[in-house]
Amino acid sequence: MNLPNKLTLLRMAMVPVYVALMLLDFPGHALIALAVFILASLTDLLDGHIARSRNLITNFGKFMDPLADKVLVTASMVCFCAAGAMPAWAVIVVLFREFAVSGMRLVAVEGGRVIAAGWSGKVKTAATMVCLCVMHLPIPTPVNWLCVGIIVVTTLYSGVEYFVKNRDVFRGSM
Repeated sequence: MNLPNKLTLLRMAMVPVYVALMLLDFPGHALIALAVFILASLTDLLDGHIARSRNLITNFGKFMDPLADKVLVTASMVCFCAAGAMPAWAVIVVLFREFAVSGMRLVAVEGGRVIAAGWSGKVKTAATMVCLCVMHLPIPTPVNWLCVGIIVVTTLYSGVEYFVKNRDVFRGSM
């Protein structure tokens, strides 16, 4: 198993630690959880950079890396939802987009086509990670809602863009 794949597995292993820190109630738990979240997020940047620069891209990494990202982000949003800092509908919007785009990619692969991450998807990921980091801090309620709004808007925009740009994937399959 190569280093990028080990980093991906480390990120997956950090998720239950992160969730436990978010759910436990002791002084500073949210800041320690934030540190774990940031460290896990940085492993995503690092594993991708190492895999591309050293030509260590594997099928395992292609599958597990995006899954690890989705699990980390979803876990964070569910914790915020449980704490009342994020509405359930916002989490559902994000999950719907993720499932829809993943489904579209599966249909595309069956047709021999790979749909790479687009610019708006990368912006969505970066905005979501930054906003989730900010939400760990003791911020005023309007800033928290601004973060939720940024997550929802970038999620919707990137999802619509994926489907508009790749609508031909579904031609002949309906």
